[in-house]
Amino acid sequence: MTTGRREPRQFSPPLPLPRGPLSHGAVSALRERGSPLSLASLADSDPYGEDLQLALYVLYELHYQGFDGVDDDHEWDPALLTFRRALEDRFLDALRADVPVDAGAQEALDELQVEPVGDDGGSVTHFLRNQGELRHLREYAALRSLYHLKEADPHAWVIPRLHGRAKAAMVAVEFDEFGAGRADEIHAGLFADLMEDLGLNTAYGYYVEAAPAEMLATVNLMSLLGLHRSLRGALTGHFAAVEVTSSPGSRRLAEAMRRAGAGEAAARFYDEHVVADAVHEQVVRHDVIGGLLESEPDLEADVVFGIRATGFLEDRLGALLLKTWRGGDSALRTGALAA
Repeated sequence: MTTGRREPRQFSPPLPLPRGPLSHGAVSALRERGSPLSLASLADSDPYGEDLQLALYVLYELHYQGFDGVDDDHEWDPALLTFRRALEDRFLDALRADVPVDAGAQEALDELQVEPVGDDGGSVTHFLRNQGELRHLREYAALRSLYHLKEADPHAWVIPRLHGRAKAAMVAVEFDEFGAGRADEIHAGLFADLMEDLGLNTAYGYYVEAAPAEMLATVNLMSLLGLHRSLRGALTGHFAAVEVTSSPGSRRLAEAMRRAGAGEAAARFYDEHVVADAVHEQVVRHDVIGGLLESEPDLEADVVFGIRATGFLEDRLGALLLKTWRGGDSALRTGALAA
């Protein structure tokens, strides 16, 4: 099938507005090479807050799509990399302090299969299926677009760092994520189709200004783990957490889309994940994680950290969404959505 869709990543997005001194420094340095970078406020910054998370997001995007008017060579600018490393250390130190690593990898994966209790069980996908309105689905899709328009890209960084059974299995799963050889089946493109059905703007990075720190942090975690070979175990743990939880959550989201009349393409994105990720879960559990730990058993604690850190940040995002939606408010920083 040929969708005739416009490629969301054909153009780079504009730089976002800063949210504090750290993000101001990062944005300024990208606008004007040599602009001073100061870490004076780092010690007092919230590691999960708007300023630090936006600064990290901006610097990580240099490794993906970049920004309109920003030289591609900034990707490996030594001053920016030094600045980014300090932000990463603050973020990673906070995660290590807040995320317990007190189980084996298989036990941590088993925990992910325990479903919430009750009508919505504190789960965003249960809320959306049972009582979500079209406005909630539009906000959810706009926020998730920060990742889904580059779906699977951060995890691809682990491929050259794996070998044997783990590498072969990881490539097999990623092959499906990238459309199994068909451009019109690439999952990032299917998400763009979903956004069109919801009347959203499909341009890459369009909704960064609307995204709160809790959303930025979930995307930043993938980039942080993906860009550091030393964190390859944590990245495979993150990938496993995504795949294990995807199928049941996607089923609920497909039901939510249909109940709200969002459109067939909106539901199809999640339908695809119900089927594909049910298979991927087993491949990731037994061959990616199993193969990695067979060859590098000392990475098990890192795998568990990746699983638990993913859940920790997703829980923070979920709590924000449910609190604002139940209160009748928007979860977006910039208010109502516009296509």
